Amino acid sequence: MAGSFRIAVATVLLLIGQGIGSNPGLAQVVGDEAELGRLQSKAEDAIGNDDADGAAMMMGRAALLSAQLAKRQPGWIAGFRRSQEALFRSQEHTYRAMGLFRRAGGQLPASSGVCGSLALARTSLSHVAGLESPSPEDARFHDEAARLRASADNWQQVIDAMIAEYQCL
Repeated sequence: MAGSFRIAVATVLLLIGQGIGSNPGLAQVVGDEAELGRLQSKAEDAIGNDDADGAAMMMGRAALLSAQLAKRQPGWIAGFRRSQEALFRSQEHTYRAMGLFRRAGGQLPASSGVCGSLALARTSLSHVAGLESPSPEDARFHDEAARLRASADNWQQVIDAMIAEYQCL
């Protein structure tokens, strides 16, 4: 169980440092952008309170909102939102795996359900890699794209550590 706590703490620290979705310039409606931030904050609070299922629910909502924003936005921004959705889905699956592992009694090796959720998290995260660089006229979004890629790289490390700790093959 101590290892799960270490992963939870590392996850919270990664989330705090992300800042994904914090640029109002990327959204047509500031309210939706603010809601993304609130959902991420609620997920951070939930995982900090050892509520992986609550965190998964918040990240699932954030992923859904990103998908809705992608449908309403043009060009590169839509692709950015789809990549953001993929990262959020990956986080949702990872948190679900944490909750399932805990509910299953924390016995190693982890169940196929836990390992399957982590495999889904890894697959979702692979969709972030397809994010293209913004065009020169969208240069102000280079920072957002770089933060998203860095967050995805950090999240990949979290998933890999959990797969190893939970003894998923």
